[in-house]
Amino acid sequence: MQCERLIKQIKGWYFHVSNETMAPARMVSFIEKHAAECSICLADPDLQKEIERITEIILPESKIPKAVRMQQEQDELERRAADDDDEENDDEDDNDEDDDDIEDDEDDDDIIEDD
Repeated sequence: MQCERLIKQIKGWYFHVSNETMAPARMVSFIEKHAAECSICLADPDLQKEIERITEIILPESKIPKAVRMQQEQDELERRAADDDDEENDDEDDNDEDDDDIEDDEDDDDIIEDD
């Protein structure tokens, strides 16, 4: 973070958040507003990552917008479903191979009986 003014403001806002005189979401919005308007902040390439990190620390999970949480949950469910489908397909492939082995054994028995 290169902007001394933003650093000073964040310290002050964090003091208010820790004393519960300011909402964490309001602090994050103040940081984002300052970053969007300040020429020093606009030139700082790492600032967005730092804002995201501060947001994760300051803003509790329950205060993340519902739409964002729902999207994260949906993505997780889709990922789990894809993993489950892959496992089921692997199991079916294994069963098919077992069936082939049984059929081969039956063919072998026929050959032995003919001798």
